Amino acid sequence: MKYLIVGLGNIGPEYELTRHNIGFLILDKLADDNDTRFQPARYANIANIKYRGRSIQLVKPTTFMNLSGKAVNYWMKELKITKENILVIVDDIALPFGKIRLRAK
Repeated sequence: MKYLIVGLGNIGPEYELTRHNIGFLILDKLADDNDTRFQPARYANIANIKYRGRSIQLVKPTTFMNLSGKAVNYWMKELKITKENILVIVDDIALPFGKIRLRAK
């Protein structure tokens, strides 16, 4: 079974280490922990990791955040991954820093 984890953020040095780029930062950590590197690809930088026999594609869109759906849609179709097997990581200004929320929507 294949999975897709998308880390959202904005490209450019002015956003690099900001809360707005938490999705990118978390995917960078996952890639580092699994000794893999991101490669440039269509609409995104991508990496692949294995976890408990599962293939997990990491996607950092190279579009700005408001256009990230284009990258998610492309990689979902390209890799034939259902929406139930996608996790999107994004900051939420409505949550206090350090809190997480998971929801199925």
